[in-house]
Order: sequence, then structure tokens, then C-alpha cells
Amino acid sequence: IEIKKYPELTEKGAIRTEGDGSKHGGFYTQEQIKEVVAYAQERFITIIPEIEMPGHAKAALVSHPELSCTGGPFDQPRIIWGVEEDVFCPGKEATFNFLEDVLTEVFALFPGEYIHIGGDECPKGRWKECPDCQKRIKEEGLDVKSRVADANGKKHSPEELLQSYTITRIEKFANEHGKKIIGWDEILEGGLAPSATVMSWRGEAGGIAAAKQQHDVIMTPNRAGFYLDHLQGAAEVEPAAIGGYSTVEKVYSYNPVPDTMPAEIGKYIIGVQGNLWAEYILSDT
Repeated sequence: IEIKKYPELTEKGAIRTEGDGSKHGGFYTQEQIKEVVAYAQERFITIIPEIEMPGHAKAALVSHPELSCTGGPFDQPRIIWGVEEDVFCPGKEATFNFLEDVLTEVFALFPGEYIHIGGDECPKGRWKECPDCQKRIKEEGLDVKSRVADANGKKHSPEELLQSYTITRIEKFANEHGKKIIGWDEILEGGLAPSATVMSWRGEAGGIAAAKQQHDVIMTPNRAGFYLDHLQGAAEVEPAAIGGYSTVEKVYSYNPVPDTMPAEIGKYIIGVQGNLWAEYILSDT
């Protein structure tokens, strides 16, 4: 998405060079986003954007390497999906200034009450080695807090608590702008932000844990077939897929609130989501 305060995001981070030298990419202008949102609203659909943080951020770090722990440089966005060691640096105040600037423009484009902030697949290795992150950990007392078990009897590393600090701080900013946050189930690491909705993808355990803490939950477990870019038939005849095997029957037979689940927990499971990553859609027909 075009961010007017940071034009380099799309100038440098929206295009990648494939192995054969071809260019791939693109972005939505803000005017195009307004058209898409209006089209959806006419059909009673609310579009919720996902602005990924603190991991899955290499496309942003290409143009703003100073927001990483190492300072880069980074040549281009990832060519293929996967987990990147270089992530946003929550030890730097500039990182939060940047994220808040981006979110402010995004909030203005999407009138729905939710914003998805990702939170998944964020390695903590760079944070362990980063003087800025370690300074933040000490200033916020996260090193001390890591020695004490939480209400569920689990101890978290200082870096996991730093992830929680990051998500909680972004949630506070979103709430101040009338938005609620959604995050993948990794946002449970280090403790949930006060009013976050959890999207449980690594099975159901994260969603159940969040519901027990009285947080709204969206079930989207990969093992239950909710990754719609899985194979639906024999690999020899199916289009490109991420892997796995999910039939229509498997998806439709899933019950996100089992009969065995106590009502006081089940009431927090507000729905399901089917995930579909566009790199596995080879045509628009």
C-alpha cells in the first residue's frame, strides 16, 4: 500500500527480481484502496488490512534498514515465502514512530474497527544481540519479569516479553485511534495485549489459551484444512500449492466450538477464517 510519508516503501520494497532476472511486484495506491473498500462495503464486506510487525518486515527494511537491529543493507524483498532473521528493532524509538506513521495512514483508508498487526514468525536472535533491544529490556524491567512465571505458570524469555511489549504498545496506539487489533497466535508469547483478538493458525491450542484469558478468537487451524492453498486432490493434477491436503468435506465438517468445550470459553470463539495466499493463484479466472 502506498504510504505517502514514506514513498521509498513502494519505490524499493514493492518489486523483487526473480532468479531469471524478471521483475515481479506492484502495490495499491491509496485511491485504489478507497475504490476496493467502497466496492466491498456495497456488498456488506469489511476489509481488514494486515500490516505485519515485528517480523516479516524485510520489504520495509529494504528502504529503511535503520529500523532493523543490524542496519542492513538489504538488497530486496524475499523472493520466496519464509521466515527472515532480520526484523523490526523494538529497541529503537524510531521504529515505533515509523509504525505509527504507517498505521495512521492505513487507519484513514479502512473504516472497519479492526487492524491486523501480524505478530507471527518473528525470530528473536537479532534482539538477543542488539544493544538497543537489550537496553529496552532493562529499561522496561523485562529481564526481571522473565524470572517470574505468569498466571499460567509459564516463564517467558526477555525477548518474548519484548515482543509482548511491542504488540501491547501498538495496540494502545490503535485503541487511541478507535481500532482493535488482531494478531496471529504468536502474540501469546510473553503475554497477550489487553484487548487483542487472536487468530489461531498453529492448531487450536493458541485459540483455546486466548479464550481462557477472555480474549476473542478466530479459529484458522492449518491442520483442520483452513489453508485453502493446500492440495485438494492428487498432486500430479492439482495447480501449484503450498502443500498439505484439504478437502471441501474436511473444511466444512470443522466445528470451531466443540460440544465438549465449556460455554464460558466457547463464547469467545467468534468465527473462522480460510487462508489463501495469492502466490498460489496463477490466474484471475
